[in-house]
Amino acid sequence: MNEPRTSRRPSRRQALAAAGGLTLGAVGGIALAQASRPPAPTLIEASKRFAGKVVLVTGGTSGIGRAAVAAFAGQGAAVAFCGRREALGQEVEAQVRDAGGTARYIRADVREEDQVAAFVRTAVETFHGLDIALNNAGITIEKPLHEYSAAEWNDIVDTNLRGVFLAMKYQIPPMLERGGGTILVTSSSNEHRTSARRSVYTATKCGLIGLVRSAALDYAGQNIRINAIVPGTTDTALVRRVAGTENMPDALWEIGAAQWARSNLPGIKRMARPEEIAEFAVAMAAPELTYMTGAALVADGGSGS
Repeated sequence: MNEPRTSRRPSRRQALAAAGGLTLGAVGGIALAQASRPPAPTLIEASKRFAGKVVLVTGGTSGIGRAAVAAFAGQGAAVAFCGRREALGQEVEAQVRDAGGTARYIRADVREEDQVAAFVRTAVETFHGLDIALNNAGITIEKPLHEYSAAEWNDIVDTNLRGVFLAMKYQIPPMLERGGGTILVTSSSNEHRTSARRSVYTATKCGLIGLVRSAALDYAGQNIRINAIVPGTTDTALVRRVAGTENMPDALWEIGAAQWARSNLPGIKRMARPEEIAEFAVAMAAPELTYMTGAALVADGGSGS
């Protein structure tokens, strides 16, 4: 007497093969053929990772932007960057060149459309294309909501949110001509963990996440990846300015900042260094990350957990 056959649930491969009109044998043959090919190389020497690539950075004269200019140039990219402070811009450009990198400072205020357009156009003409953009320029003013003037609201929104829109508006066409590209936007951990006196700044940083998620869908089919970096509190001139300690000696600032971080920042219990966030941005622009778009990745030392 024959034993009754037990019904087995089809495997995922069998189900896919049936749905696609392929036999399991054909699928296996394809898999075998693919397995016989040598894997594509994934390791790239760090100093050559962005060789031949053109990178634009807004807000590149200080803080995270400045560190990102150096980081991208150190990995082989030609970097064009903008900012309003000419002396700082020339200083950054000279430092990159002294280190053997390629960089050009172009003065531009991201609040002014004609200046943003000229910045992108000059960069593309100088370096013959555009592959990667880090839209990083940002400011803040801290006070209770009702104390903001309309002019202060406009200044923060025009820099942090409208400025990114303008930058992307002019960066995307040369990327389309290039056949694709990568755009990164600097948001902030304030978008998910804010505090008092930051309502306008937080509104802009939340807005950037929405902008990234929707714009990523606009260009996903055209090989342009758009993502946001979400850094935690970072030891920059912006933070010192908000704290009213711009003129404090560095040694004294470092002591006070360390004490504040131990009491106020969970996780690693210190502020990030600009170089750490810049390397995070560089990693998100890596050529291997071809399937990541519309994402907002956090580097906040665990302070948001």
